[in-house]
Amino acid sequence: MLDHKLEPLIIAGIILNQPFFGGKNRTRSELKLATDQYFPLPVQDLLWELALPLGTDRDHRFCNPFIDGPMKEKIKHLGRCLVIGFGGDPLIDRQQNFVQMLVQQGVLVEARFDDVGFHGIHLIDTRRASAIFNFIKEFV
Repeated sequence: MLDHKLEPLIIAGIILNQPFFGGKNRTRSELKLATDQYFPLPVQDLLWELALPLGTDRDHRFCNPFIDGPMKEKIKHLGRCLVIGFGGDPLIDRQQNFVQMLVQQGVLVEARFDDVGFHGIHLIDTRRASAIFNFIKEFV
């Protein structure tokens, strides 16, 4: 999106519901929740291995938005962002760090983090699914 001219299309905002970021260095939440029953580290690693170009690692720009490079410089042009995450998600540290990076870049960010919940909670808990849907409706 940041590398393409999309006129006349205007993207007014981006919704990141429990975004999946990674990196070679493990975060505290990843280590604490390494054996999470819903999204353990081996599953995350396998997903990145299958998704990333051959010969790359989790510090590739597709996986790790914190790596210096051309995409990091373009991040300030994202526009409005809604980021949703839960404290029981192994990815919560990366999600919160991403929000901090967006704010530092001057991006308008609405962050909705809840200590209670886990990655994919909306698939199991209809109340959480409704809450996420309401966050999105308010954002749009």
